[in-house]
Amino acid sequence: MVETATPTWSITGDYFENCNCAVVCPCLFSPAAPFSSPPTEGACEVAFAFHLDRGSFGDVSLDGLNAVLIARTPGPMIDGNWQVALYLDERADAGQQQALQAIFAGSAGGVMGGFAPLIGEVLGIRTVPITFRIEGKRRSVEIPDVMQLAVRPVPSAMGADQEIVATNAHPFAPQGVALAVGEEGSTWSDYGMRWDNSGRNGHYGALNWSNN
Repeated sequence: MVETATPTWSITGDYFENCNCAVVCPCLFSPAAPFSSPPTEGACEVAFAFHLDRGSFGDVSLDGLNAVLIARTPGPMIDGNWQVALYLDERADAGQQQALQAIFAGSAGGVMGGFAPLIGEVLGIRTVPITFRIEGKRRSVEIPDVMQLAVRPVPSAMGADQEIVATNAHPFAPQGVALAVGEEGSTWSDYGMRWDNSGRNGHYGALNWSNN
């Protein structure tokens, strides 16, 4: 069997996440090693939403597409045994779907390649309509009958229009992630599970990934 080399790829855009930890999440912010602290509720239940302004996977364009990854870990994230599900933009053709799956499931290397060994079970990969919105400092994503999530910045002592930004804190956006909180009604329901992360921890930042 001849193995096919992973093409060079890169994506830029925006991402946000909303988990079930109290603000601020100890997975990132604690005296312990990153991702080694127990989640505040015991298990971690987190959704990551992505919008690609620009993207390419070899000669496949990913411009304008969306994806969502959900993950549940039974304890500290670093301990593994993640259950994950991936949602791909229904506007993507077959080649684009394969590229998105490779990037966000980690098989194509890059940021998610570092997390791929922690995945214990893939619940499913679905192609669905995904609406990703940026309205000022608010981020939201919707998948009909599955997910409705929105986050807004945690209030800053430096002013109502300011964000609290942490640099070199998160591999998804090392240049800076804003501290955020889930808005009321931030829910996900699928695969026999239902989460409500209203009022819980969130982050958002600029996306700039590649396998270079």
